[in-house]
Amino acid sequence: MTAFLSVRDLHVRFDTEDGTVKAVDGLSFDVRKGETLGIVGESGSGKSVTNLAVLGLHDPRSTEIRGEILLDGQELTAAPESVLEKLRGNKMAMIFQDSLTALSPYYTVGRQISEPFRKHTGASKRDARLRAIEMLEKVGIPNAGLRVDDYPHQFSGGMRQRAMIAMALVCDPELLIADEPTTALDVTVQAQILDLLKDLQQQTGAAIVLITHDLGVVGHTVDEVLVMYAGRAVERGTVDEVLREPQHPYTWGLLGSMPRLTSDVTEPLTPIPGTPPSLLAPPPGCPFHPRCAFVSDVGGNRCRSERPELPATGRGSACHLTPNQKRTTFTERIKPRLG
Repeated sequence: MTAFLSVRDLHVRFDTEDGTVKAVDGLSFDVRKGETLGIVGESGSGKSVTNLAVLGLHDPRSTEIRGEILLDGQELTAAPESVLEKLRGNKMAMIFQDSLTALSPYYTVGRQISEPFRKHTGASKRDARLRAIEMLEKVGIPNAGLRVDDYPHQFSGGMRQRAMIAMALVCDPELLIADEPTTALDVTVQAQILDLLKDLQQQTGAAIVLITHDLGVVGHTVDEVLVMYAGRAVERGTVDEVLREPQHPYTWGLLGSMPRLTSDVTEPLTPIPGTPPSLLAPPPGCPFHPRCAFVSDVGGNRCRSERPELPATGRGSACHLTPNQKRTTFTERIKPRLG
Protein backbone atom coordinates (compact mmCIF):
# COMPACT_ATOMS: atom_id res chain seq x y z
CA MET A 1 0.00 0.00 0.00
CA THR A 2 1.31 3.45 -0.90
CA ALA A 3 2.23 5.69 2.03
CA PHE A 4 -0.20 8.55 2.66
CA LEU A 5 2.47 10.49 4.59
CA SER A 6 6.07 10.04 3.54
CA VAL A 7 8.95 11.83 5.29
CA ARG A 8 12.43 11.57 3.79
CA ASP A 9 15.73 12.79 5.28
CA LEU A 10 14.04 15.49 7.35
CA HIS A 11 16.28 18.04 9.08
CA VAL A 12 14.91 20.72 11.41
CA ARG A 13 17.26 23.30 12.92
CA PHE A 14 16.56 26.28 15.17
CA ASP A 15 18.74 29.35 15.46
CA THR A 16 19.21 30.41 19.09
CA GLU A 17 21.48 32.80 20.97
CA ASP A 18 23.61 29.82 22.01
CA GLY A 19 23.91 28.36 18.51
CA THR A 20 22.02 26.08 16.13
CA VAL A 21 19.85 23.36 17.65
CA LYS A 22 19.76 20.20 15.49
CA ALA A 23 16.30 19.15 16.64
CA VAL A 24 15.71 16.60 13.85
CA ASP A 25 18.67 15.13 12.02
CA GLY A 26 17.90 13.03 8.95
CA LEU A 27 14.59 11.36 9.83
CA SER A 28 12.59 9.17 7.42
CA PHE A 29 9.31 7.28 7.91
CA ASP A 30 6.03 6.36 6.17
CA VAL A 31 2.43 6.14 7.36
CA ARG A 32 -0.33 4.45 5.38
CA LYS A 33 -4.08 5.01 5.44
CA GLY A 34 -5.82 3.02 8.16
CA GLU A 35 -2.56 2.44 10.07
CA THR A 36 -1.04 4.01 13.17
CA LEU A 37 2.64 4.85 13.61
CA GLY A 38 3.86 5.32 17.17
CA ILE A 39 6.82 7.68 17.59
CA VAL A 40 8.46 7.02 20.95
CA GLY A 41 11.26 8.72 22.85
CA GLU A 42 12.19 10.89 25.81
CA SER A 43 11.38 14.59 25.93
CA GLY A 44 13.67 16.46 23.56
CA SER A 45 14.14 13.54 21.16
CA GLY A 46 12.49 15.42 18.28
CA LYS A 47 9.05 13.77 18.21
CA SER A 48 6.86 16.88 18.42
CA VAL A 49 9.25 18.99 16.34
CA THR A 50 8.93 16.45 13.53
CA ASN A 51 5.17 16.58 13.45
CA LEU A 52 4.98 20.36 13.76
CA ALA A 53 7.16 20.41 10.65
CA VAL A 54 4.64 18.16 8.87
CA LEU A 55 1.90 20.65 9.70
CA GLY A 56 4.06 23.63 8.78
CA LEU A 57 3.74 25.22 12.23
CA HIS A 58 7.38 26.25 12.79
CA ASP A 59 8.38 29.91 12.57
CA PRO A 60 10.23 30.23 9.22
CA ARG A 61 12.21 33.20 10.55
CA SER A 62 14.16 31.07 13.03
CA THR A 63 13.74 27.55 11.62
CA GLU A 64 15.52 25.77 8.79
CA ILE A 65 13.70 22.74 7.38
CA ARG A 66 15.30 20.47 4.79
CA GLY A 67 14.18 17.18 3.33
CA GLU A 68 10.94 15.96 1.81
CA ILE A 69 7.46 15.74 3.33
CA LEU A 70 4.85 14.24 1.02
CA LEU A 71 1.17 14.19 1.99
CA ASP A 72 -0.80 12.10 -0.49
CA GLY A 73 1.91 12.92 -3.04
CA GLN A 74 1.87 16.68 -2.35
CA GLU A 75 5.19 18.19 -1.26
CA LEU A 76 4.85 20.28 1.93
CA THR A 77 8.36 21.40 2.83
CA ALA A 78 8.39 24.29 0.35
CA ALA A 79 4.62 24.78 0.19
CA PRO A 80 3.39 28.37 0.75
CA GLU A 81 1.42 29.17 3.91
CA SER A 82 -1.79 29.59 1.89
CA VAL A 83 -1.58 25.95 0.79
CA LEU A 84 -0.79 24.70 4.29
CA GLU A 85 -3.73 26.63 5.75
CA LYS A 86 -6.10 24.82 3.40
CA LEU A 87 -4.65 21.45 4.44
CA ARG A 88 -4.50 22.05 8.20
CA GLY A 89 -7.70 21.07 9.92
CA ASN A 90 -9.05 19.73 6.65
CA LYS A 91 -6.76 17.04 5.22
CA MET A 92 -4.44 16.86 8.25
CA ALA A 93 -5.08 17.74 11.89
CA MET A 94 -3.36 17.55 15.26
CA ILE A 95 -4.47 16.75 18.79
CA PHE A 96 -2.19 18.81 21.01
CA GLN A 97 -0.69 17.64 24.27
CA ASP A 98 -2.32 20.08 26.70
CA SER A 99 -6.00 20.59 25.97
CA LEU A 100 -6.32 23.32 28.62
CA THR A 101 -3.87 25.59 26.79
CA ALA A 102 -4.81 24.46 23.27
CA LEU A 103 -8.48 25.38 23.79
CA SER A 104 -9.25 29.09 24.16
CA PRO A 105 -10.90 29.99 27.48
CA TYR A 106 -12.80 32.85 25.80
CA TYR A 107 -14.96 30.77 23.44
CA THR A 108 -17.38 27.92 23.98
CA VAL A 109 -16.28 24.40 23.13
CA GLY A 110 -18.92 24.23 20.41
CA ARG A 111 -17.70 27.40 18.72
CA GLN A 112 -14.13 26.13 18.68
CA ILE A 113 -15.24 22.89 17.05
CA SER A 114 -17.54 24.56 14.52
CA GLU A 115 -15.13 27.33 13.39
CA PRO A 116 -12.78 25.09 11.34
CA PHE A 117 -15.80 23.31 9.88
CA ARG A 118 -17.26 26.62 8.67
CA LYS A 119 -13.89 27.76 7.34
CA HIS A 120 -13.20 24.65 5.27
CA THR A 121 -16.74 23.78 4.15
CA GLY A 122 -18.54 27.13 4.01
CA ALA A 123 -21.33 25.75 6.21
CA SER A 124 -23.83 28.04 7.90
CA LYS A 125 -23.67 28.75 11.64
CA ARG A 126 -26.65 26.48 12.24
CA ASP A 127 -25.18 23.56 10.29
CA ALA A 128 -21.78 24.05 11.94
CA ARG A 129 -23.38 23.99 15.38
CA LEU A 130 -25.22 20.77 14.52
CA ARG A 131 -21.94 19.31 13.30
CA ALA A 132 -20.25 20.29 16.59
CA ILE A 133 -22.98 18.53 18.56
CA GLU A 134 -22.64 15.47 16.33
CA MET A 135 -18.87 15.36 16.90
CA LEU A 136 -19.23 15.75 20.68
CA GLU A 137 -21.66 12.83 20.64
CA LYS A 138 -19.26 10.80 18.52
CA VAL A 139 -16.41 11.25 21.01
CA GLY A 140 -18.64 10.28 23.94
CA ILE A 141 -19.60 13.60 25.56
CA PRO A 142 -22.95 13.10 27.39
CA ASN A 143 -25.72 15.66 26.82
CA ALA A 144 -23.81 17.07 23.86
CA GLY A 145 -26.67 19.37 22.90
CA LEU A 146 -26.25 21.20 26.21
CA ARG A 147 -22.49 20.86 26.72
CA VAL A 148 -21.80 22.40 23.29
CA ASP A 149 -22.31 25.82 24.90
CA ASP A 150 -19.96 25.18 27.84
CA TYR A 151 -16.49 26.67 28.14
CA PRO A 152 -13.32 24.52 28.42
CA HIS A 153 -12.96 25.11 32.18
CA GLN A 154 -16.39 23.50 32.66
CA PHE A 155 -15.08 20.22 31.20
CA SER A 156 -12.97 17.66 33.04
CA GLY A 157 -9.49 16.82 31.70
CA GLY A 158 -10.74 13.72 29.91
CA MET A 159 -13.70 15.58 28.41
CA ARG A 160 -11.45 18.41 27.20
CA GLN A 161 -9.27 15.83 25.49
CA ARG A 162 -12.36 14.36 23.83
CA ALA A 163 -13.38 17.84 22.72
CA MET A 164 -9.90 18.31 21.23
CA ILE A 165 -10.35 15.07 19.29
CA ALA A 166 -13.76 16.27 18.08
CA MET A 167 -12.21 19.55 16.90
CA ALA A 168 -9.41 17.71 15.09
CA LEU A 169 -11.82 15.32 13.37
CA VAL A 170 -14.65 17.72 12.51
CA CYS A 171 -13.54 17.98 8.85
CA ASP A 172 -12.73 14.26 8.53
CA PRO A 173 -8.95 14.66 8.03
CA GLU A 174 -7.08 11.82 6.37
CA LEU A 175 -4.02 12.32 8.61
CA LEU A 176 -4.32 12.74 12.39
CA ILE A 177 -1.32 13.56 14.57
CA ALA A 178 -1.86 12.92 18.28
CA ASP A 179 0.83 14.53 20.45
CA GLU A 180 0.89 12.83 23.87
CA PRO A 181 -2.95 12.74 23.90
CA THR A 182 -3.14 11.01 27.28
CA THR A 183 -0.70 13.17 29.25
CA ALA A 184 -1.90 14.04 32.79
CA LEU A 185 -4.93 11.74 32.51
CA ASP A 186 -5.52 8.81 34.86
CA VAL A 187 -5.01 5.35 33.42
CA THR A 188 -8.71 4.63 32.97
CA VAL A 189 -9.27 7.80 30.94
CA GLN A 190 -6.02 7.12 29.02
CA ALA A 191 -7.38 3.76 27.91
CA GLN A 192 -10.70 5.35 26.91
CA ILE A 193 -8.97 8.02 24.79
CA LEU A 194 -6.74 5.48 23.04
CA ASP A 195 -9.71 3.18 22.38
CA LEU A 196 -11.63 6.17 21.01
CA LEU A 197 -8.84 7.00 18.55
CA LYS A 198 -8.76 3.40 17.41
CA ASP A 199 -12.53 3.25 16.92
CA LEU A 200 -12.60 6.53 15.00
CA GLN A 201 -9.77 5.32 12.77
CA GLN A 202 -11.75 2.20 11.93
CA GLN A 203 -14.69 4.41 10.94
CA THR A 204 -12.72 6.93 8.85
CA GLY A 205 -9.67 4.99 7.63
CA ALA A 206 -7.37 7.86 8.63
CA ALA A 207 -3.62 7.55 9.01
CA ILE A 208 -2.56 8.31 12.60
CA VAL A 209 0.78 9.35 14.07
CA LEU A 210 0.81 8.84 17.85
CA ILE A 211 3.58 10.67 19.71
CA THR A 212 4.46 9.38 23.18
CA HIS A 213 7.35 8.86 25.58
CA ASP A 214 5.79 5.66 26.93
CA LEU A 215 6.24 2.33 25.15
CA GLY A 216 3.42 0.96 27.31
CA VAL A 217 0.93 3.28 25.59
CA VAL A 218 1.70 1.95 22.12
CA GLY A 219 1.26 -1.73 23.00
CA HIS A 220 -2.39 -2.11 21.95
CA THR A 221 -2.71 1.04 19.85
CA VAL A 222 -0.20 1.22 16.99
CA ASP A 223 0.85 -0.91 14.05
CA GLU A 224 4.45 0.25 13.69
CA VAL A 225 6.89 1.91 16.09
CA LEU A 226 9.65 4.42 15.43
CA VAL A 227 11.99 5.00 18.39
CA MET A 228 13.72 8.40 18.37
CA TYR A 229 16.79 9.60 20.24
CA ALA A 230 18.60 12.94 19.87
CA GLY A 231 16.69 13.88 16.73
CA ARG A 232 17.29 10.58 14.94
CA ALA A 233 15.44 7.29 14.49
CA VAL A 234 17.31 4.52 16.30
CA GLU A 235 14.85 1.63 15.84
CA ARG A 236 11.89 0.77 13.62
CA GLY A 237 9.58 -2.22 13.37
CA THR A 238 6.09 -3.53 13.96
CA VAL A 239 4.77 -3.10 17.49
CA ASP A 240 5.26 -6.84 18.20
CA GLU A 241 8.84 -6.76 16.92
CA VAL A 242 9.85 -3.71 18.94
CA LEU A 243 8.15 -4.75 22.18
CA ARG A 244 9.01 -8.46 22.08
CA GLU A 245 12.47 -8.42 20.46
CA PRO A 246 13.86 -4.87 20.71
CA GLN A 247 17.27 -4.40 19.09
CA HIS A 248 18.62 -1.06 20.34
CA PRO A 249 20.09 -0.46 23.83
CA TYR A 250 18.00 2.72 24.12
CA THR A 251 14.80 0.75 23.53
CA TRP A 252 15.98 -1.78 26.13
CA GLY A 253 16.38 1.13 28.53
CA LEU A 254 12.89 2.47 27.84
CA LEU A 255 11.39 -0.98 28.46
CA GLY A 256 13.45 -1.44 31.62
CA SER A 257 12.20 1.84 33.09
CA MET A 258 8.52 0.84 32.75
CA PRO A 259 6.58 -0.57 35.73
CA ARG A 260 5.07 -4.00 35.06
CA LEU A 261 2.05 -5.74 36.52
CA THR A 262 4.04 -8.96 37.03
CA SER A 263 6.98 -7.33 38.83
CA ASP A 264 7.52 -6.98 42.57
CA VAL A 265 6.16 -3.59 43.67
CA THR A 266 9.12 -3.20 46.06
CA GLU A 267 11.64 -3.69 43.24
CA PRO A 268 13.02 -0.36 41.97
CA LEU A 269 12.74 0.54 38.30
CA THR A 270 15.90 0.64 36.18
CA PRO A 271 16.34 4.14 34.78
CA ILE A 272 18.53 4.92 31.79
CA PRO A 273 21.73 6.42 33.23
CA GLY A 274 22.75 9.96 32.35
CA THR A 275 20.76 12.55 30.45
CA PRO A 276 19.90 13.13 26.78
CA PRO A 277 22.65 15.00 24.90
CA SER A 278 22.58 18.69 24.05
CA LEU A 279 21.29 19.14 20.51
CA LEU A 280 23.50 22.21 20.21
CA ALA A 281 26.52 19.90 20.17
CA PRO A 282 25.49 16.24 19.81
CA PRO A 283 28.21 13.71 20.70
CA PRO A 284 30.23 12.24 17.82
CA GLY A 285 29.55 8.70 16.65
CA CYS A 286 26.46 7.05 18.09
CA PRO A 287 24.53 9.75 19.99
CA PHE A 288 23.54 7.20 22.66
CA HIS A 289 27.07 5.98 23.41
CA PRO A 290 27.66 8.20 26.52
CA ARG A 291 24.70 6.43 28.20
CA CYS A 292 25.11 2.96 26.68
CA ALA A 293 26.27 -0.01 28.76
CA PHE A 294 27.27 -2.04 25.69
CA VAL A 295 29.96 0.13 24.08
CA SER A 296 32.64 -2.32 25.21
CA ASP A 297 30.82 -5.16 23.42
CA VAL A 298 31.46 -3.43 20.09
CA GLY A 299 35.14 -2.89 20.80
CA GLY A 300 37.53 -0.11 19.95
CA ASN A 301 36.32 3.44 19.48
CA ARG A 302 33.69 2.65 16.88
CA CYS A 303 30.67 3.81 18.93
CA ARG A 304 32.45 7.06 19.77
CA SER A 305 33.59 7.87 16.24
CA GLU A 306 31.23 6.21 13.71
CA ARG A 307 27.54 6.98 13.61
CA PRO A 308 25.41 3.85 12.97
CA GLU A 309 22.65 4.21 10.39
CA LEU A 310 19.13 2.83 10.43
CA PRO A 311 18.33 0.67 7.37
CA ALA A 312 16.36 2.62 4.76
CA THR A 313 13.30 0.36 5.00
CA GLY A 314 11.88 -2.45 7.09
CA ARG A 315 12.91 -3.75 10.49
CA GLY A 316 16.17 -2.51 11.92
CA SER A 317 18.12 -0.47 14.47
CA ALA A 318 20.93 2.06 14.33
CA CYS A 319 23.45 0.20 16.50
CA HIS A 320 26.94 -1.22 15.92
CA LEU A 321 26.14 -4.45 17.78
CA THR A 322 25.89 -7.35 15.34
CA PRO A 323 22.48 -9.01 14.84
CA ASN A 324 23.69 -12.00 16.86
CA GLN A 325 24.95 -9.74 19.67
CA LYS A 326 21.59 -7.94 19.78
CA ARG A 327 19.65 -11.21 20.05
CA THR A 328 21.98 -12.74 22.62
CA THR A 329 22.27 -9.61 24.75
CA PHE A 330 18.52 -9.06 24.85
CA THR A 331 17.69 -12.73 25.51
CA GLU A 332 20.34 -13.35 28.18
CA ARG A 333 20.88 -9.97 29.85
CA ILE A 334 17.86 -7.73 29.27
CA LYS A 335 14.77 -9.94 29.01
CA PRO A 336 15.25 -11.67 32.41
CA ARG A 337 15.20 -8.22 34.05
CA LEU A 338 11.94 -7.30 32.32
CA GLY A 339 10.08 -10.29 33.69
